Amino acid sequence: MSQIAVIGAGAWGTALSIVLGRKGGHRIRLWVFEKEVRESIAARRVNELFLPGQSIPENVSATGNLAEALRDAEIVVSVMPSQHSRRLFQEMRPHLKREMLLVSATKGVEEKTLLRMTEVISQIIRRDSFLPRLGALSGPSFAKEVARGDPTAITIASKDPDLAGTVQREFSDPRFRVYTNDDVIGVELGGSLKNVIAIAAGVCDGLGLGHNSIAALITRGLAEITRLVVACGGRQETMSGLAGLGDLVLTCTGGLSRNRSVGVELGRGRKLPEIMAGMHGMVAEGVFTTHAAVGLARAHSVEMPITEQMYAILHNDKSPRDAIHELMTRTGKSEIALSS
Repeated sequence: MSQIAVIGAGAWGTALSIVLGRKGGHRIRLWVFEKEVRESIAARRVNELFLPGQSIPENVSATGNLAEALRDAEIVVSVMPSQHSRRLFQEMRPHLKREMLLVSATKGVEEKTLLRMTEVISQIIRRDSFLPRLGALSGPSFAKEVARGDPTAITIASKDPDLAGTVQREFSDPRFRVYTNDDVIGVELGGSLKNVIAIAAGVCDGLGLGHNSIAALITRGLAEITRLVVACGGRQETMSGLAGLGDLVLTCTGGLSRNRSVGVELGRGRKLPEIMAGMHGMVAEGVFTTHAAVGLARAHSVEMPITEQMYAILHNDKSPRDAIHELMTRTGKSEIALSS
């Protein structure tokens, strides 16, 4: 029987706990920050705040104590918002053991350092003189659909084939299929950068634009994500897989996407602070990732016109309609050019 710690009880962390719990043969400790969520799980076996209506198996126990959550864990799954990852891993560090397998399921880039989540984790743990066994879990996966058992396919990326194989075996069931990949850079950046394009897709919807606009946006969004992934050392073919095209299509078109929803409201004329205040604790990672993506693109001299326009809308109060017009009136390009 495997002891698994899931750190973070938002919708995605809770959904992963449900997947791991329903398989049987696992004991799962779910670290929960919010007292009301811990009480909801203990009393009704449901996370009423972030994932209402989805029953949590009895072999999932909720705790607010990081040491307790990590005690005897063989696999540690981190599912906190990206901007809290560094602080939480610093708190977790004394309780992490060399033999633990660490799996990052957070889709984001640290805003100030421009580091991917596995880079943040490695930076913190290497201070204790051992290299962590690390992987990144990503792919098209709305938490609500995963929790209710809709067939879902995702990928675990790691340079450690034993880790990838273990996660594939321990996480997979007939409703949750896990593939393996060794392109950690591509999988992490694909899962993070697609949130920026999803905001843009929402903007198009909020402006009342049709399917032509969304199709063009997804296609050209994938092109600019791929350029940055390759510049950062990832592989182009990863972007045609689950963590690239798969997650991008889902997040740009699905009604459960928080990032897309933020874009819809921006397109309708609402301001970002007002939108964020109405999210009731939910996180739209793309808002933070847009800033990091622009920084990465400039550091690697990569042109990312959609991302640049989303940054201008989110952080410079640019009119969404003006941003779309500027994208459509850029100098003509070749579709297959390395920079376009």
